Amino acid sequence: MSLARKIFKLPLRPPPDRIVAGADSWENREHRSKFGQMRLSKREWAALAAGLLFGTAAALYTYQRYGQRDFSGRGDLLDMMPADSSAILFADLTQLRSAPFLMQLYTWAPPPQPDEDYTKFLNETGFDYERDLDRLAMAFQKTDQDSTFFAVAEGRFDQQKISALARKSGTAERRGGREIFAVPESGGAKKITFVFLSENRIALTDRPNLGQILSAKKRSEDIAEWRARFERLAGSPVFAVIRQEAAAGEALSSQTPGGLGSPELSGMLDRLEWITVAGKPEADGLRVVAEGESTSEETTSRLADLLHGILSLAQAGLNDAKTRQQLNPALREAYLALLKGADVSKLDRGDTKSVRLAFEITRAFLESARRSAAGSGSAVPAKPAPADAARAKKGGHT
Repeated sequence: MSLARKIFKLPLRPPPDRIVAGADSWENREHRSKFGQMRLSKREWAALAAGLLFGTAAALYTYQRYGQRDFSGRGDLLDMMPADSSAILFADLTQLRSAPFLMQLYTWAPPPQPDEDYTKFLNETGFDYERDLDRLAMAFQKTDQDSTFFAVAEGRFDQQKISALARKSGTAERRGGREIFAVPESGGAKKITFVFLSENRIALTDRPNLGQILSAKKRSEDIAEWRARFERLAGSPVFAVIRQEAAAGEALSSQTPGGLGSPELSGMLDRLEWITVAGKPEADGLRVVAEGESTSEETTSRLADLLHGILSLAQAGLNDAKTRQQLNPALREAYLALLKGADVSKLDRGDTKSVRLAFEITRAFLESARRSAAGSGSAVPAKPAPADAARAKKGGHT
């Protein structure tokens, strides 16, 4: 496992418990009541007004200089992604780790096998991705025969220790005032190059031109296209945005198990100009929204009809007598609840038309899948909660 691969994994380990501040005390309310009855002279009012103005100005300056930077950290990472990317992935690990649903999912997941290489890496660098990686933005560019990536990550990095390990396993050189490291990728001839942009931010790529990527000028129209999709997904801690060049339909066909693929769906996806997939943890589930975008209303209408048909066929297949005999009853009910709760809708944004598929993966669904995988075929069929279907029918994006 290469140095870069060890750093950028996507953990879901829950964080320590947080303390929530309590309600205001009666004593504080009484003090405020007495203060409201105070009478001030003109000089005192002037001094108070001057103090408020000064304090407001100081607060505004502090926000503009420091607070806004933290607030726009997500946007900063996404703005650094190359405009010629085929797909861009974003994950806010801090938000994902604190989601109750994903915390429960983590407890269900089998414990990872000890990795001797990673244990050694952790000891030498002090970097634990389950604890120290906060945000990750990753761009992929598809070429004729291969694909490359560029990523920027935020977290807590011990620059001195990581740099020392990189020098030992690879090379380092200074370019444009920055020290750029190159380490061999495990199991291949490629090299991963990376650079510290700040004490809590790293950029890395398997392309040979990291410096050019960081300094490249981007056309405003290219940035605007990506940014418009990012803004729609602002409420989702994890999402992917794919451009038409990525041939999403072809990729779907190659990853679908034999006999389950839909050539018509794959061909329809390849006609879309943009595809977004986003996940947002909720109280007891994960809401997933996939959206296909095109300038052709005919394409989106046909895609919507196709998705409706696929959902209907899937439900009919689950109700088939042979399926009832072969499939765990609780798991079958969970699948039916997921399909019945799925919602297909069309959106008109003026210049583009979209088709949206929304569904929710609930705790009940995962519990049924877990029991089925463990061989608990005697479980009583799970009755889907009425709220499960209702939640997935929400019209808004994640």
